[in-house]
Amino acid sequence: MRADTAAAYVIRGARLAGGEVTDLLLRDGIVAERGTGLSGGEVVDAAGLLALPGLVDLHTHLRQPGREDAETVESGSRAAALGGYTAVCAMANTDPVADTAGVVEQVYRLGREAGLVDVQPIGAVTVGLAGERLAELGAMADSAARVRIFSDDGHCVSDPALMRRALEYVKAFDGVVAQHAEEPRLTAGAQMNEGEVSARLGLAGWPAAAEEAVIARDALLAGHVGSRLHVCHVSTAGSVEILRWAKGKGIRVTAEVTPHHLLLTDELASSYDPVFKVNPPLRTAEDVQALREGLADGTIDCVATDHAPHTAEDKECEWAYARPGMLGLETALGVVAKAMVETGLLDWAGVVDRMSTAPARIAGLDGHGGDLRVGAPANLVLVDPRSPWTVEPHGLASLSVNTPYTGLELPARVVATFLRGTPTVLEGKAQW
Repeated sequence: MRADTAAAYVIRGARLAGGEVTDLLLRDGIVAERGTGLSGGEVVDAAGLLALPGLVDLHTHLRQPGREDAETVESGSRAAALGGYTAVCAMANTDPVADTAGVVEQVYRLGREAGLVDVQPIGAVTVGLAGERLAELGAMADSAARVRIFSDDGHCVSDPALMRRALEYVKAFDGVVAQHAEEPRLTAGAQMNEGEVSARLGLAGWPAAAEEAVIARDALLAGHVGSRLHVCHVSTAGSVEILRWAKGKGIRVTAEVTPHHLLLTDELASSYDPVFKVNPPLRTAEDVQALREGLADGTIDCVATDHAPHTAEDKECEWAYARPGMLGLETALGVVAKAMVETGLLDWAGVVDRMSTAPARIAGLDGHGGDLRVGAPANLVLVDPRSPWTVEPHGLASLSVNTPYTGLELPARVVATFLRGTPTVLEGKAQW
């Protein structure tokens, strides 16, 4: 079922993030009424369920065009809807790279054709992600896709002069540069986090300073230019401290953390299972705790999945040859519930802010991330916070199976997802 299907639904007895229990009438793409005893549509029994604004992901790899064997816009959209998302931002490292208006418009139109979530393309900062000259930032911003986030994710914009020019350019239309913070000269040949585990395993290490140095440099550049900087997949305790300092100085910097960096540690590399190989690498338990605390206190603005599907050929091989990356869309909410809600670091209102409101604000996605008030777009997810489920890779919607959570029980389950009032997922099952 696509989101342009006209129908009305009464969500009966749902609990909002703030604790209020209410009915919601979804009609004509909006929340038409809120109250008790509502009628006028197909009833969805939501007793015991949370009704939350639809989740928004700032960092999704949909692989299309170029690697449709690993994922497509449609299959990634299915995974997103099943994970409770109503909007995702598609990264630019496709083939061809999304560095022109033509490519970002192709991704945008594929998302509209799938109709399961709103797909917002991210444009490359540099031509071909090569880090040598700026891509067509203005043309992508003026295109039908209305690109506002630019990133060479997978590669760092390591040239400080080029990064400064990018920040200056996007300031004209209140765009944001999303940096993959990695000093490449410090990570050449790196296979995992540099530390005790890498020394024990004999794998080349990736020092935390390689991430932290770039964040510090770019925060200073953003402050100098007065432009917006977003830091992708923060992974170290030191990065949290640098971000805290930058925000204290009034620098316009935001940051994201992935679910896997909130839960998993570099000890998992001891298995030599490439499913645990990711960029940036899994860090220490101390880093995980600092990331959780940084997300809880707002130093880190949001959770972003870095959903990175890979084929079996690219993952089921020797560690050194495996591509880095993990699936994330269908498991993100459950992982955040386990890492943040069960530990008391966030309540469900906090989850809404970090997984819906903040990412929608950073991306400029009007219609997403707002309160479920009367007149608001009916983009929402129903969650059972007390319905554990076990991750099974072949039960996921992605074309790939490289999840690091196989066999893990997660404490919260998505029951339904509505995009502009139309269910893309209902009773835990896809509606397409």
